[in-house]
Amino acid sequence: MSDEQEKLIKTTIYLEEEVLEALTELAKDFSNETGQKWSKGAVIRVALSEFFSKRGKIL
Repeated sequence: MSDEQEKLIKTTIYLEEEVLEALTELAKDFSNETGQKWSKGAVIRVALSEFFSKRGKIL
């Protein structure tokens, strides 16, 4: 396992209420499944990683 930690940069995004509710639910689900606390931001990062990898861009 690497000791490197990715640097996160705070930013602001605007989302529809339904999307925010879905992110909250997914964060709760992931927390229950993994036993680790998940934030909405973490769920967004996972979703974006999958989106970019499907388009051939590995971050």
